[in-house]
Formats: sequence, structure tokens, C-alpha cells
Amino acid sequence: MDFVNARRLLSCARRAVEQYEMINEGDRIAVGISGGKDSTALLCILKELQRFYPKHFELCAITVNTGFEGMDFAPLSALCRQMGVEHRIVDSDIAKIVFEVRKESNPCSLCARMRRGLLHDTAKEMGCNKLALGHHYDDAVVTFLMNLFNEGRIGCFSPVTYLSRKDLTMVRPLLFADEGDIRYFMKSNDLPVVTSTCPEDKHTDRERFKRMVDEMDRENKGLKHRVFTAMEKGRIDGFFPLSEGREPPPKSE
Repeated sequence: MDFVNARRLLSCARRAVEQYEMINEGDRIAVGISGGKDSTALLCILKELQRFYPKHFELCAITVNTGFEGMDFAPLSALCRQMGVEHRIVDSDIAKIVFEVRKESNPCSLCARMRRGLLHDTAKEMGCNKLALGHHYDDAVVTFLMNLFNEGRIGCFSPVTYLSRKDLTMVRPLLFADEGDIRYFMKSNDLPVVTSTCPEDKHTDRERFKRMVDEMDRENKGLKHRVFTAMEKGRIDGFFPLSEGREPPPKSE
């Protein structure tokens, strides 16, 4: 399957993969695809990378069905078949547990933990040693500022995280990709997006921060870039500038 306008995302992915040593010879990588644009783009870009990258690796895809009504993952499965990628859908009662049983005041946190647990377990069941997630450049900046403003701490997710209890490594190959470029790639290739029916969708604290950061970047051009660069220079949670090279090992959890 050929994709158009993939060059920019491919370049970003290759840079991240090489700078942070995300892919090794013989890896079997599970891509967590939720149906959103970021994870779907990641799967497509890794499939493209697989065609020419000097280190050979296998790909499969995992979707956690959280149990919200009206979400149809058939288009994702069809896309995976077109690409020749094994796709497993894991059904769960996460929606019921979070909203009906636990009645969580902060449902997103519990939902995320439960989804991650299912992703980790399924990746191991499928014989994978790595799990790729679709977090991108904008996500990194927003996460860093959320931690700073909400919790008063300096931190972000790591480019590479080794989960010692699962013997599984999480990687984020779209780390250098701009969200706008992801949207352009998805639209150019008419790729499917599964609309979330979660009642919290578009109403989370993260969404509010995204809007705030976008507004700040429009008023102070280059703000996102400066924040991201500061994270690299400060070596926050495994980030580092390419010019300085790798010193610390991947963060372990």
C-alpha cells in the first residue's frame, strides 16, 4: 500500500528512531491504534519505514475496545489487512467500570491505566518486545506544561521507556512530528478515523491545555519549539539534544 505526502513524517520518525535507538534488528513491534489520527498515522509510517530501514522488524497492531457504544473499528481492521499487518481488537468493560461501577471523578486517569495494562499484556501475548505509541511533538510540550502548571513538577513521558515487570519497551517514533503534519498526512491518504463516543472526549483538562498552548504559540511564535528544546537541553525524562548524544539509559518503570 502506497502513501502520499509521507516524506515529512517519515523523516521525523527516522530521526526519532535513530536518535533514541527505538528499533533494533529482529524487533517485533506492536502499535497501539485507538482509531485516532495519531496512532493510525504511526502505524502507516512504521509500515513505510519497514520497507527500507536497514534493521529488520515486524509489525502488528492492537486496539483496545473500551466498550463505548457506537465505535466501529472495522475500518481499522480493513486498513491493517491492506497493509498486511496483524490486527487484534481487545474487548473490555473499561467504560462500564469507570463510569458505572467506580463513578470516577477523574475517569481519564483510570481509563488510561486500564488501557495501558491491556495493551502491555496483549503485546506480550502476541510475542512483541516493543510497543509503539502515537504521541507526537505537540503532545510532549502539552504534557510537560500540564505537569508544570497542575502538579508543580518538571516531567514528561519518555521517548523510550523500559517496563521491567513486563520486559517490554515503549517507544514513541512520532516524537518529532508536528500535529499539523499528521492531519495533512491522514487527509491526503483518506485514512479512517474512528470517532470516540466517550462523554469526556474533547472536554478533558488535556484538551483545554492544548487550546491554551496553541493560543500561546500563535501569540508568541516559536513557543512550542523553545519549550521542546528546553526539555532536550535539560534532559527531562530521557530527552536529549542530538548534538550531545545519549548518556542516560531509557527510563525504567
